[in-house]
Amino acid sequence: EVLATRYNQAVLKNNPDIDALHFYVKAKHREAGESVMAIYWQRMRMLWQLRQRKFDVVIIAGGHSNSAMRLARAIKPGRIVLLDEADTLAGDNEVEKCCHLLRHLGLAYETPAPCVMADPTEVATLRGKLNLANGKPVIGLHISARKPSQRWSAENFAELARHVQGSRPDAQFLLFWAPGSENNPLHPGDDEKAAHVLAHTQAIAIHPVATHRVEELIAALSLCHVVVCADGGAMHLAAGLGKPIVCFFGESDTQRWHPWGVPYELLQPANRNVATLPVETVQAALQRLMTTHVSS
Repeated sequence: EVLATRYNQAVLKNNPDIDALHFYVKAKHREAGESVMAIYWQRMRMLWQLRQRKFDVVIIAGGHSNSAMRLARAIKPGRIVLLDEADTLAGDNEVEKCCHLLRHLGLAYETPAPCVMADPTEVATLRGKLNLANGKPVIGLHISARKPSQRWSAENFAELARHVQGSRPDAQFLLFWAPGSENNPLHPGDDEKAAHVLAHTQAIAIHPVATHRVEELIAALSLCHVVVCADGGAMHLAAGLGKPIVCFFGESDTQRWHPWGVPYELLQPANRNVATLPVETVQAALQRLMTTHVSS
């Protein structure tokens, strides 16, 4: 059984390896009309119900944090398992470290590929809206990145799409971004950047997909044959869906965060600034992945 935040439950939903999924809401993620008092009351009620289950073990996969420890102790399991020094020596990637926790349970250490399941209803709805041509490759372009060092320009994304379409006229594109204006002080988005890309790719089969919910992003990524994106949540979702990835890394640890379990081309400039990546370099990486992993 898994306990996660409501924001992340879509990542775990429908996973065949999870028997039960429990979630709680962080105050900063509350929706309009939700009170802080109600959120904390629901969390206390959920923790009380979990305590009655008398779990033998609670695993804190991300390592020690005060908030995670408080939740784990509130459930009162037989014991709490979290990363120790031996686990950090299992490998540099987060997957290797987390999977090494298996040894605490007397199990063999292994590092399977991640698994994310798209909701069939979400996929069907999105497929109907997009009207994608069957049998033709779909390339996902995710243009948003939280870290400034990992942002590639709208001009570059547009030029990449034009170049790829020139060599693969059958290619279709899905354009993803964080919805919202770049001028929003609380939740800045990339609406303007997406509009710029679309304005310069009008002759190309490129479909805008503004994903306001994680479920929508997962469904949309599941329709892609290959994804181009920066290191971040969308990259790991694509990996969980088994998609080949061209990924941009700026000021980010490539060994710790590279995609796991899928073919990928990792691009990190020597100056750790993704903005300086030439379009030709990205196109070549994408072409290598498509030649090997995407049927013509």
